[in-house]
Amino acid sequence: MTIMAASSREGKTLRDVVFAAGAAAREAAARYGEEKVINATVGCYAGEDEKLACLPVVEQLYRSLPMSDFITYAPPMGLEGYRKAVIDETFEGCRPDGYVDAVATSGGTGAIHIAIANYSEVGDAVLTTDWRWNIYDCLCQEIGRDLHTFSMMDDQGHFNTAAFSAAVSHILHRQDSLLIILNTPANNPTGFALSDAEWADVLEVCRLHEKNGKRISILVDIAYIAYAGEKNRVRSFMTQFAGLPEHIFTMFAFSMSKGYTMYGQRAGALVGLSSSQAVIEEFANLGKYSARTAWSNINRAAMTLLTRIRSDRDLMAQLDLERLAFAKSLLRRADIFTYEADRCGLSYVPYKGGFFISIPTQKSAAVCQALEDDLVFAGPLAQGVRLGVCSIPEIKMQGLAAIVKKAMDRVEGKTDLLVAGK
Repeated sequence: MTIMAASSREGKTLRDVVFAAGAAAREAAARYGEEKVINATVGCYAGEDEKLACLPVVEQLYRSLPMSDFITYAPPMGLEGYRKAVIDETFEGCRPDGYVDAVATSGGTGAIHIAIANYSEVGDAVLTTDWRWNIYDCLCQEIGRDLHTFSMMDDQGHFNTAAFSAAVSHILHRQDSLLIILNTPANNPTGFALSDAEWADVLEVCRLHEKNGKRISILVDIAYIAYAGEKNRVRSFMTQFAGLPEHIFTMFAFSMSKGYTMYGQRAGALVGLSSSQAVIEEFANLGKYSARTAWSNINRAAMTLLTRIRSDRDLMAQLDLERLAFAKSLLRRADIFTYEADRCGLSYVPYKGGFFISIPTQKSAAVCQALEDDLVFAGPLAQGVRLGVCSIPEIKMQGLAAIVKKAMDRVEGKTDLLVAGK
């Protein structure tokens, strides 16, 4: 076998089980008919017709942009108007006092990438929850970091502050700085969210270690925030980041993929907030460098679209109404599933909003395989099975919980009456 790649790249492979399950679902639909298949693998919003949906105001405005917006280079940091608009959208009415800047990124993934690259040391641990988007692991491995996890929930279904505190203490015993990634609200893959009180506990833990001379960076992944609930209510926790010590730095990974239904346009941003102007100036310089050396610059047309919508009161009102319609659809679908899950005794992670619901199991691959016997295709994860309520119409959501429960019983050989969703 001839090997040409660098030795450091040996063993670098990507096996995306969710995309593989999606491919199997499409094959089944072609063979048995789409009406007989439930494809719960998709992470994009689809209407009741199961077709990928775009917010009408986004489609209308995007089609009206001049060709120059599609073909002209943008600055590595992003258009100035876009960066300001992204900051406004990140915080809405809950902007904390402090110095703020933003750098345009290639989607939310790009934002996470440059946060890891610039705010963790090579060889260091990065900390996140056990229920997580599995690409976090790859993003860390790609640049020589080690992703560590802690149990996201306690036995009562609340954020596990004790496990978080223990994990932070353990890591900072061995290193001087730490990057923490928290995907909330509308966590992927569960729909879970931290409460304001739980955020206060998180920040108290961080303050304790900062007083002991440690540096802590917190990356809040808000990719799904547009469909997590009323925009200021779900952002109320952000006001707690005002006045933090300068060695506690907060970032937000923003994505246009979900909130603007522009998944393929790869537009996002990393927003930084600090009580120190010097920290934000450093953040901007590092962000510009990272952007220029990774993707050079991002989609100018997408940036123009967001900027125009955010600067026009009527367009913003239209966007809010259309997002609300999508959000209500998601909630109706989730309500059907959780109601039926409670009725049949199916355990699920407490759902508070967003695109996904997850079913805890240590045998996720086997459960997903069993589900395929009923032409249901879902994403097997380390902690359980992910269901994309974002793409399943209400008619197919009916009865799905019972199908999942039966598949789990076949695999696990028992009936579990514990309902974690209550």
